[in-house]
Amino acid sequence: MPVTYFAEHAWTGGGVASGVVIEVAGDRIAAVRTGVPTPPPGAEVLRGLTIPGLANAHSHAFHRALRGSVQAGSGTFWTWREIMYGVAARLSPESYLALARAVYAEMALAGITCVGEFHYLHHAPGGTPYLEPNIMGEALIEAAAQAGIRITLLDTCYLSSGFGAPPDEHQLRFSDGDAETWAARAAALKDRPHARIGAAIHSVRAVPAGQLATVAEWAATRRAPLHVHLSEQPAENEACLRAHGCTPTRLLADHGVLGPRASAVHATHLTGEDVSLLGGSGTTVCMCPTTERDLADGIGPAADLARAGSPLSLGSDSHAVIDLFEEARAMELDERLRTRRRGHWAAGDLLRAATGDGHASLGWPEAGRVEPGALADLTTVALDSVRTAGPPPALAAETAVFAATAADVRHVIVGGRTVVRDGAHTLVGDVAAALAEAVGPLTGPGGTPHA
Repeated sequence: MPVTYFAEHAWTGGGVASGVVIEVAGDRIAAVRTGVPTPPPGAEVLRGLTIPGLANAHSHAFHRALRGSVQAGSGTFWTWREIMYGVAARLSPESYLALARAVYAEMALAGITCVGEFHYLHHAPGGTPYLEPNIMGEALIEAAAQAGIRITLLDTCYLSSGFGAPPDEHQLRFSDGDAETWAARAAALKDRPHARIGAAIHSVRAVPAGQLATVAEWAATRRAPLHVHLSEQPAENEACLRAHGCTPTRLLADHGVLGPRASAVHATHLTGEDVSLLGGSGTTVCMCPTTERDLADGIGPAADLARAGSPLSLGSDSHAVIDLFEEARAMELDERLRTRRRGHWAAGDLLRAATGDGHASLGWPEAGRVEPGALADLTTVALDSVRTAGPPPALAAETAVFAATAADVRHVIVGGRTVVRDGAHTLVGDVAAALAEAVGPLTGPGGTPHA
C-alpha cells in the first residue's frame, strides 16, 4: 500500500528543503515534492530533519562486547587485539545472533539503515568447520533482518597471522586454509532482499600476496564490493616493506585489488604514492575516526585522499560508540587538528559520506538519496533537542552534522517500513536490555572479557 510522509525539513543532496512530501510505493520512493505548506491528508509527519538512512560501512558486531572494558588502563592496538580474541573465542552461532541482533538494533536507533559487516569469525573454536559452514555469517544476516536493517556481509578471507606465518591459536576460527577454499565456502552465501554478499581481504598481513588475486577475482566475478583493512598500523607497513619491498597499497594495486568496487578501511599511514594509487583507481576509503582514536591508530589523510579521487565513507568499526554523526564530524575535526585549519568539508559533503557514498561502497547504489526511484530508507533527526535547538532550518544540515548525536534520531524507515518511531525500536523493543543480555555472558564478573 502506498504511504505518504511529510517531512518538516529534508536534506535532498542539494541542500535543505522545507515542507517535503515523500511518496513511497513498496520499498521505493515514488515521488518527492518540496515547498508543500501543510501535510497532505493521511500523511505521516516527520518532525525535524529527514535525511537518507545512514550507511555504517565498517562493522565488527562482536566488538560491541568490548565497550567499556578496553577503555580501562593503557596499551596499544596490539594489546587491545588480545582482549578482542577472548570475546571471539566464546561466541557460538546462537550467541552471535543474539549479540548482532542487539547491536544492529542499536544501529537502527542511531539512524543506520545499512551495515557493512566485515565478517571473519567463520568456524568453531579450534578452526573446525561447522556442519553448516556459513552458519556464523547466516546468523549475522538473520540478525539484521530481525533488527530491521540492511546488511552487506563482507565475508573475509583471513589466512595468516603475519607475512608467511600460519594462523595462531586465536585465528584458527578465522581461517579457511587458503583462498580457494575460502572462495568455495563464500560462494554458498546468497543475496536476499535485505542482504547482499561482498568480500573482504582482512589485511595484507593476513592474506598471502599470491592469494590476493583469488579474492579480488571472486568479487569481480560477482560484481560485489571488496573491502580491506589497509595501513592501520605503522608496523603493518614496516612488515610489508620487509616481506615485499613495497607498501601495502602498492601490493594491493599490483594484485588487482584496488578499483571502484573496492574500499580501503582506515588507510591511516600512507605515502604520497599510496594516496595517488587509491585516488587514481577510484577506491573508496572508509574512515572510522572513533575507533582510530580509541585505538591510538592516528589520523589518516582523508582530505588528501578525497582530492586524489577517493570517495569517502564512514564506519563505527569496533563500536566504541555507534554514532555516524560523531564519525562524520570527527573526520572534519580530526583534519583540523592535523592541519590546524578549519573547513575541509561542508556539512553536505559529510552527510554524503555517511549516506550515498557509504551505500555505494556496500553495493547498494540505489540507496542513500531522497529522490524518486531510490530505496525508501529515511532517518529523521530532531531539531528541538538540547543539542539541536536554536539554529534556523537553513542550517539544519550543519546542526545535524556538528551538534546532533545518535540520541537525536527520532524516526527510521527502511524500505518503507518504520523501524524506529519516536526513538523506540518497533521490532526489538528494549534494545538496552537486549544488549545487556547478549554481552553479559561474554564478560567476566568485573566486566572484563573472558580470555
